Amino acid sequence: MDRTVLNVEGMSCSHCVNAIKKAVGALDGVSTVTVDLKGKTVTVEFDGSKVSLDRIKTEIEDQGYEVV
Repeated sequence: MDRTVLNVEGMSCSHCVNAIKKAVGALDGVSTVTVDLKGKTVTVEFDGSKVSLDRIKTEIEDQGYEVV
């Protein structure tokens, strides 16, 4: 299992948290998604053989947020 912490700009409320958790959590191979609004981070645990880090980043960006 791989684990990464991404810095994400544009998150400001519980809707942001839920949107990211729902979108990233739906990807095959993602086991957990934790969003920290204050820290502006998204922590993802995933199976790298099923989903790439680039795919996870793209999913976050598709929700309207910026991975920095």
